[in-house]
Amino acid sequence: MTLEHKKNALIELGKFLSQFNRDNSSANTNVLKNDLFYTSFLNLIEMSQSHNGWYTPENVFFSVNSWAKALQKENLETFLAPYALTEKEPKTIGLVLAGNIPLVGFHDFICVLLSGHKAKIKTSSNDQLLLPFLANYLIAIEPSLEKFIEFTEGKLTDFDAVIATGSNNTSRYFEYYFKDKPSIIRKNRNSVAVLNGSETKEDFEALGEDIFRYFGLGCRNISKIFVPKNYVFDAFFEGIFKHQDVIHYEKYANNYDYNKAVFLMSNFKILDNGFLTIKEDSSYSSPISSVFYEFYEDLEALKTKLDAEKDQIQCIVSNNLIPNSLPFGTTQKPALWDFADDVDTIEFLKNI
Repeated sequence: MTLEHKKNALIELGKFLSQFNRDNSSANTNVLKNDLFYTSFLNLIEMSQSHNGWYTPENVFFSVNSWAKALQKENLETFLAPYALTEKEPKTIGLVLAGNIPLVGFHDFICVLLSGHKAKIKTSSNDQLLLPFLANYLIAIEPSLEKFIEFTEGKLTDFDAVIATGSNNTSRYFEYYFKDKPSIIRKNRNSVAVLNGSETKEDFEALGEDIFRYFGLGCRNISKIFVPKNYVFDAFFEGIFKHQDVIHYEKYANNYDYNKAVFLMSNFKILDNGFLTIKEDSSYSSPISSVFYEFYEDLEALKTKLDAEKDQIQCIVSNNLIPNSLPFGTTQKPALWDFADDVDTIEFLKNI
């Protein structure tokens, strides 16, 4: 099976996903296998929250839309251009997937397929339906893919290399269990914003998207803000107010009430707008419904600090204050070539 066949199958998957939108999903008669898959996938999206309370239709549609845009011909060609991928005997790559946000392991999945290997997948109990459905669609488009895709339950065995994603605690288990195999082990990371007081209301509205999309559960969600000494948060709170509806989701509201109560009972000084608390804290990892902040006095010193602690950071947003930082509102829209933890998955897989 050639790389071109796999690319074409993914392009067709992108066309399939492009039909689904929170406001106006509509079947396109030109999409392959729609008669078999369109209605079932629409129902799966709408019912995802019954399997995982965090997987609201809005957030699943957002993930699906993001992948529809990513899986376009020009993006796949740009993504693969740096690599000389040649036909070789496929190895079996174990994938241990997280389930914090919808389709969080999909990038690893397509990297394995495009690199010519077989994917042996252990899904998270929190996300057991979406990826298998899309894998079945790919197999319907390109039946020869069936021998490259396997889902497994229980202990992962019979693999040549592994990509595993989990918490800092589970990563220690992964490192021990997979110590004799080539591996990528992903741990907790968080994303940060750097402000200087010149940001507009539009900047803060976009920053709110980086904070609240997927309820803040992703490693690309902003969980920490660096602000100048004596910074006043009024403009920040005004800008993120458009995201106030997040408090109407029960699981988020429960976390907001609980974490706010913990902060208050611990006599921590917090700022609160009714759906988000912010607290001065040196940690990068804040609980759901809260964002930490830290003051800085010298931007160059902050750059040095962030560089020294880059292994804890997934991405940084700012108005060009930090080299290679992202614009506000874009953290949850990574391109295919934006590898998690800056580890080139394709390069890793090429050398297995």
